[in-house]
Amino acid sequence: MRQTGSYEVSTTLGEAVRAFVPHPLPPRQPALSPAGFESANRVAEMALARLAGVSGLVPSVDWLLYGALRKEALLTSQIEGTQATLVDLFDEEAGFAVGNADDVEEVSNYLRAFRRVQDNLRDPAGLPISVRLLCDAHRLLLAGVRGSGQQPGELRRSQNWIGGPRPGKAVFVPPPAERVPELLADVERFIHAGEQNDLPPLVRIALVHAQFETIHPFLDGNGRIGRLLIAALMEHWQLLPEPLLYLSAYLKQHQSMYYQLLSGIRTQGDWESWIAFFLDGVATAAGEAERSIVAIATLVNNDRRRLLAAPKATSASYRLFEALPLMPRFTVEHARQKLDTTFPTANAAVGLLAELGIVSELTGQKKNRSYGYQAYIDLLTR
Repeated sequence: MRQTGSYEVSTTLGEAVRAFVPHPLPPRQPALSPAGFESANRVAEMALARLAGVSGLVPSVDWLLYGALRKEALLTSQIEGTQATLVDLFDEEAGFAVGNADDVEEVSNYLRAFRRVQDNLRDPAGLPISVRLLCDAHRLLLAGVRGSGQQPGELRRSQNWIGGPRPGKAVFVPPPAERVPELLADVERFIHAGEQNDLPPLVRIALVHAQFETIHPFLDGNGRIGRLLIAALMEHWQLLPEPLLYLSAYLKQHQSMYYQLLSGIRTQGDWESWIAFFLDGVATAAGEAERSIVAIATLVNNDRRRLLAAPKATSASYRLFEALPLMPRFTVEHARQKLDTTFPTANAAVGLLAELGIVSELTGQKKNRSYGYQAYIDLLTR
């Protein structure tokens, strides 16, 4: 059996515990055998290539990114216990009242953290994938929400544990705090060694994610930053031109298996089962995202044709329609601001889209009405 780390005695809350210290990547003694992942990796890479290709079906990739990024933000947060829904997120962005505002804020924070990482990766003067950039993302992730008292943006300075009411009953104890900086430096070196690792990019991403979760470098938010790292590495290694993949849907659906396989790396040295699971997840999630894009493109094209055929269609109604996938819940005032026009013109444009059944009124009121592009929302929440 492969040894993937060693144990050190650490003390927390007055209890001595055996903390696991992982060996540096890549796995050794034995090294990973390409025969174990070549076929699954090929399937996953082809699924990503198809996903990248089908994104050209819509006039603007921003339409796809709007939904994909929010689904990933929502699902990665749900894995950690938040109860927000996609409609809650759309409502919050539209300025509507939402019941679980704290949970929605956690999801919004993930979006801010992701954008910070992406902006740096796309800026020639920006930070590369590094401990410093992940700490920056972590600071945004925990700002003003549950966990905001858990040293946002800082590597932990104390021993943590996973599962169990106290350290001595923990399911898993990550490495002692003083080992965290050197362990993350090893991960950073592995990432930037790139092709020298002689492993396909997706396999490297699987290794990095699991290693990050094992190190558990923060007091809170490790799961979300670890999954954000997956999306960042997809871009870093040019596997997708845009973050259209929402892998957290697969990880949430198979959550117990997800945690079980990460544990199997530490207890049994079983990197192979985790890599197989991860590659299957990428292929499955890419297929789901591809089908979603086709469905969205079909819906939008059909609705556009209906609008263009309408005798009362105006340039304002057409411009409003083109904006709908980026503001699926809205008021007439939102439409007025988006179109930079008068209230009567915006009201007429909204009224025509409602008359055609493209948008629906949500309140049933005469005043202060709000609207939704419900068919589009249904596709995203399916």
